[in-house]
Amino acid sequence: MPLIAPSLLSADFLNLERDVDMINSSEADWFHLDVMDGRFVPNISFGLPVIAAVNRKATKTLDVHLMIVEPEKYIGEFARAGANYLSVHIEACPHLHRAIQMIHAEGMKAGVAINPHTPIATLEDVIADIDLVCMMSVNPGFGGQKFIPHTLKKIAQLKALIAATGSKALIEIDGGVTLDNAATIVQAGADVLVAGNTVFSAPDPAEMIQKLKSI
Repeated sequence: MPLIAPSLLSADFLNLERDVDMINSSEADWFHLDVMDGRFVPNISFGLPVIAAVNRKATKTLDVHLMIVEPEKYIGEFARAGANYLSVHIEACPHLHRAIQMIHAEGMKAGVAINPHTPIATLEDVIADIDLVCMMSVNPGFGGQKFIPHTLKKIAQLKALIAATGSKALIEIDGGVTLDNAATIVQAGADVLVAGNTVFSAPDPAEMIQKLKSI
């Protein structure tokens, strides 16, 4: 079964504690938290205070996805806020290996996120050093977009790279995951499904998480 990581970007921010409690009591495995700065992506979401607040209530893994420029400046702060996994974008890190080392030094699992246009081959030199690849299956910055079908080919390429290098990295798919395409994504090789709009727009979000989990 895949790991399910509901994205709090789609939660009700007037009732965030309620939604955190729902995820805690559901079959979800992780919380997915998208941090956007309005520079690397055109949107602005939330930052350290919200993550720290979620951490005070969360009983599950905090999977933090940084869609920001110069993420190296904030790695220690995200660790102290409670992040368990911290993913930085390969497109935002000219010194990616150093960023991965910094994440591990803070006691977190290190993830690398890649945009839809970024070739899998760019991960070759770091794949053995990371714990997670956050593969964007939409263009980053906004929730509610449709899944890009070419992602399935990239999952297969990444799966082959992981096997060839002996990496233990999990494959996380972020964007456009629905009940209709989740099985196909998992069959292609995904380990973790990020689901925001699909979960939080459902009449019963916990039931939707259960359905995704049982794919």
